[in-house]
Amino acid sequence: MSKQDAAIETAEAAAAAKAPYWDPPPAPLLDTSELAKWSLYRALIAEFVATLIFLYVSVATVIGYKAQSAAQPCTGVGFLGISWAFGATIFVLVYCTGGVSGGHINPAVTFGLFVGRKISAVRAVLYIVAQCLGAICGVGLVKGVVGAPYETLGGGANTVSDGFSVGAGLAAEILGTFVLVYVVFSATDPKRTARDSFIPVLVPLPIGFAVFIVHLATIPITGTGINPARSLGAAVLYNQHKAWKDHWIFWVGPLIGATAAAAYHKLVLRGEAAKALGSFRGTSSTM
Repeated sequence: MSKQDAAIETAEAAAAAKAPYWDPPPAPLLDTSELAKWSLYRALIAEFVATLIFLYVSVATVIGYKAQSAAQPCTGVGFLGISWAFGATIFVLVYCTGGVSGGHINPAVTFGLFVGRKISAVRAVLYIVAQCLGAICGVGLVKGVVGAPYETLGGGANTVSDGFSVGAGLAAEILGTFVLVYVVFSATDPKRTARDSFIPVLVPLPIGFAVFIVHLATIPITGTGINPARSLGAAVLYNQHKAWKDHWIFWVGPLIGATAAAAYHKLVLRGEAAKALGSFRGTSSTM
């Protein structure tokens, strides 16, 4: 190692020591040791219950709005009220479960955090399973409470609306999920959380607002998925052809959007691409 390299490493270490935050190292790709920890199973329970509550409240709001509109046009909460129901519920649940499981409540968020090396593959897979099961149970509660109107009013299932192509629906899901996961990464960034740690609501609040604004934009196109568990839960309980016809969109779109958001945050906003390029150039110049 040259004296210049040693000096650079010393300067970086000194800067890290003075930093007001701690940037955790990348999570191991496959950390099977987590399977022996109660904290993992507690987090899985939290994700299951939170997703169950989220689907119960949100899908019940959708069915209630459709029932009111069918009885008397131009009544009910409308798209604005539905968007508030989704966004506010996510805000509350992320606030409640963030300290236990991270408050993902969405396989796309979990997948994005896995791509960003924030969680291991083991935790990501188990989270997604818990979220999907919670979503199915949550919609099951709605179906049991609402009764017959659940079937006649569409079951809260995501479909591509008339007048929009499959490509438009896929693009809406990609862009909507990108916005959500981008906000998740920004809100949970160690630099920001260290600065704003004395105001705990500043993490769940922007995430809830992201869900709100994305719903406003995409409800007319796909009913707004951006959460594969939400789409799966409604499709399983409604179980009609139109719910399954384009169901793949509500998995592929969110996963692509989440991957893009994770890459953007990691490589561009956190500058890891520039750091890697600088390291490569430094290595090339010494050869």
